[in-house]
Amino acid sequence: MTSQYLALMISVAPMMDWTDRHCRYFMRLLSPSASLYTEMITANALHYGDTDSLLRFDSSEHPLAIQLGGSDPVLMAEAASKAAQAGYDEVNINVGCPSDRVQNGRFGACLMAHPDIVAACVREMMAAVDVPVTVKTRIGIDDKDSDEFLGRFIGIVAEAGCRKFIVHARIAVLEGLSPKENRSIPPLNYERVYRLKEAHPDLEIVLNGGITEIQQVDAAIEKVDGAMIGRQAYHHPYFLAELEHHMHPQCALPDRIEVIEKMIPYIEGELQQGERLGRITRHMTGLFAGLPGARAWRRYLSEHAYRENASTDVLREALDAMPVAA
Repeated sequence: MTSQYLALMISVAPMMDWTDRHCRYFMRLLSPSASLYTEMITANALHYGDTDSLLRFDSSEHPLAIQLGGSDPVLMAEAASKAAQAGYDEVNINVGCPSDRVQNGRFGACLMAHPDIVAACVREMMAAVDVPVTVKTRIGIDDKDSDEFLGRFIGIVAEAGCRKFIVHARIAVLEGLSPKENRSIPPLNYERVYRLKEAHPDLEIVLNGGITEIQQVDAAIEKVDGAMIGRQAYHHPYFLAELEHHMHPQCALPDRIEVIEKMIPYIEGELQQGERLGRITRHMTGLFAGLPGARAWRRYLSEHAYRENASTDVLREALDAMPVAA
């Protein structure tokens, strides 16, 4: 299996406040091939904000997709164009976030009730860029919890030209559950996603939601076109290395200490540009999850990385603080 093929099969989910460029650089060291996604960036932010800062990434992050939030086809097309010009490999539309703030902006999961708006965004965005325009969605919202509802949404958006859908296999409860609760309380329904693929064999369907084990990935890619890993990839990042090695045995499992050593030049460069150490190392606290000394590693980084003028010495000190050699 080539790494290019792996990139089509495995991806890391866009996660707000988590999958920033520092996180993605770290994850790329663990998985050379998995597709990475940015945290959601709104079309309004790219229209009014610091575009260069918002779109910044390291070339090592490819294959890399940007996730955009919005519902205005013109603004979404403008944002997609800026992202494509910056070098992103894919532009993804957020139709899955259930937060009140996102709903008030009329995008995220509430757009499942308005497939015509999503379709209009897809058409305008595809006309503006040459890279794929994709959609990340839920399997339903509130009482609209059926194969028919999901199938109608997918059908209308696919007719507009979208060929790839990443489907979080839970409904979104837009009133009554917090975003955190929406990631765990609505039950998973993988079978609906599998039936969606059977109904649309011409579309690329990627399963997302609740994937924490390699066996789940194997089971998913027997029935759909890919698996997207979310919180497991963040809290247990070495899982990405194990998954890559499983699917691509020629790729040796990286040594955790070597991963840290490879992060140090990157971190030092960022510190020279004014970044704070803790904003980078916060993504690394789970590197030793499940191993002896993991708690000491996590605690030392949490207590020392945010101190004034903290340097990469903190990483080496954190290793020394672990009671058992990693």
